[in-house]
Amino acid sequence: MFTGIIESVGSIKKLEPVGGDIRLHVATSSQTGGSLDMSDVQLGDSIAVNGVCLTAIEFDKKHFVADVSNETITLTSLKGLSPGSEVNLEKALLPTTRLGGHLVSGHVDGLGEVISIKEESRSIQLIIRSPDELKHYIAMKGSICIDGTSLTVNKVADTDFEINIVPHTQQQTIIKNYKPGTKVNLEVDLIARYLERLLMKQDDNAGDGVTLESLAKAGFVR
Repeated sequence: MFTGIIESVGSIKKLEPVGGDIRLHVATSSQTGGSLDMSDVQLGDSIAVNGVCLTAIEFDKKHFVADVSNETITLTSLKGLSPGSEVNLEKALLPTTRLGGHLVSGHVDGLGEVISIKEESRSIQLIIRSPDELKHYIAMKGSICIDGTSLTVNKVADTDFEINIVPHTQQQTIIKNYKPGTKVNLEVDLIARYLERLLMKQDDNAGDGVTLESLAKAGFVR
């Protein structure tokens, strides 16, 4: 599990084809984003790369190596990486970690697309388009994880949603590199996803999704 609070911006050193998959070599620092502290990392630990949970199979103080399956390559923005690409990095949380963002699994639900970027005082305002099948999980003032960064949704309009990026987040993540058309990894809120599943399990008309009737059966509507 992760918090969605990015610890460092790293960069891709090499993408190595291995047996049909990709072995990703990641430098734990870049020119713009500090350095990930690897002093407490052990073999097999999880590190999120742009919000994708990967397992460290080799590491030292300045880099780590992780295998990426074909499924992960297909379903995430990792397929667009190349040597030199900057990436958001976060180590898995500890029981003592301050949960500054929200609970993030590192399992990407789908790819979004940056539609527009607008300056808003010292912040920037982004409009992201989500896949149609994810839109009902995205709520105004709810949480969403974009390339591993925990963010708050300001507005929602069908598949499009708006987020505001404060200067600190711009400086500490790869969001500063976004342009219209950039593909981003989206992970919706865990609570919304599991709540829907539980409600649908109770509802005989599961194909209809969450309805007023299913909410009433579950005791949420009187």
